[in-house]
Amino acid sequence: MSGDVRSASGPTPDEEGFRQWLALRGPLLRRKAYLMSGDWHAADDICQDVFVQLYSKWAKVVKGGNVDGYANRVLVGCYVDTTRRPWRRERVTDTPPEFADPSAAAAMNRIDGADESLQRALASLPANQRAVVVLRFTDDLTVDEIAHELGIPAGTVKSRLSRGIEALRSALTIQPPEFADGSTTVQTMYTTTEILDTTTRGLESLS
Repeated sequence: MSGDVRSASGPTPDEEGFRQWLALRGPLLRRKAYLMSGDWHAADDICQDVFVQLYSKWAKVVKGGNVDGYANRVLVGCYVDTTRRPWRRERVTDTPPEFADPSAAAAMNRIDGADESLQRALASLPANQRAVVVLRFTDDLTVDEIAHELGIPAGTVKSRLSRGIEALRSALTIQPPEFADGSTTVQTMYTTTEILDTTTRGLESLS
């Protein structure tokens, strides 16, 4: 975390520290929520729940020394909760969400366009597999780091990652439709499968 957000030991435990942390980490959390849920409105609902929970325990979380890890754990919990109770996604409001990601439009276009195939493949995964795969690729976390942040055994993370990555590879290596030369979508698919292959080899090395 950058120097303007952290004290010597981490973010400051006051409201200003929370606001600074939110400005820095909020956009990434929102993207992770979108990759997990596949819906921007659901992602905003999930993030709202995460931020409320985090704010209510901010001083205690800061004292624990791993704010990002705690936020990831709450994020996954809130996301899994929405998959168990779909009605929570049905929220009508006359005002836009309080938290706005200035690059949301660009992110949406990138995922809905260039990464459309990846998003569809992610959507086919069970919720728990999708969550660990998203954390692995967005935060570049190891198996042990994901296990620590989510409070689950490393073996469980490894199993979910292995199954999720195999399913993604199968979905993404299907022959893509015809695109113009240099298509970003095709390149994204090839790059993604290469990353999946590398990650799978890393998981196998832990066996």
